[in-house]
Amino acid sequence: MSDLTGKVLLVTGAARGIGAAIAAACTKAGAEVLGVDRDVMANGIQADLAAPEAPAAIMAQVLERAGRVDGLVNAAGITTRASFTDADVERFDHLIAVNLRAPFFLMSEVIRHLRGRGASGSIVNIQSMNAHCGVPELAIYAATKGGLQTLTKNAAQAHMADRIRVNGINLGWVATETERAMQDATHGAGWMDARAAAQPLGQFITAGDCAAQVTWMLSDASAPLTGAALDLEQWIAGAAP
Repeated sequence: MSDLTGKVLLVTGAARGIGAAIAAACTKAGAEVLGVDRDVMANGIQADLAAPEAPAAIMAQVLERAGRVDGLVNAAGITTRASFTDADVERFDHLIAVNLRAPFFLMSEVIRHLRGRGASGSIVNIQSMNAHCGVPELAIYAATKGGLQTLTKNAAQAHMADRIRVNGINLGWVATETERAMQDATHGAGWMDARAAAQPLGQFITAGDCAAQVTWMLSDASAPLTGAALDLEQWIAGAAP
């Protein structure tokens, strides 16, 4: 059972979609969840992760409100399209800032806090199946998620003796409200439903599916698992097409 009773957790991207599902699942499992998003949330922390000072400012607010933090979920991210033939420096820097730099320094803040308390903890990073390669129009996005996967393993190895576990989920195609709106606007209403029916399981992976794995990874039930990158999708990386 994924029991998070008594734990204080920080979840980024908590205003909608996958982050919101994770925050809700963690709360249901007994945790006190402090959500972060660039949009205003009730009782949440508003922050723009593209800002270099955001991680330190977020951690300061968490400690002011809760006094401590026991776990972190880096769920926030942007999926700005950019390939080798149409990318520009502005998009490159923005993707790196939000998807890679912010998670790194949030992990740094939490790790230093846990070590200072002499406490164990758990971190989960929401990565992407694009970390394996990625489609052409998501070249920079894929690089940020590949980098995050490496940082996940690096932190897990570096802080195993500190009893700080760090794991990641390479999430595949999820039919969030944002994704549905974008695809319906591009391809027309009903397109997402048709693609869902064509999936091996007859539906997309859901935000709830991801949230269930996150709560397990955060909980003591998953110990001593660390440094893992779980592929959560309906195709197997490396399998013949």
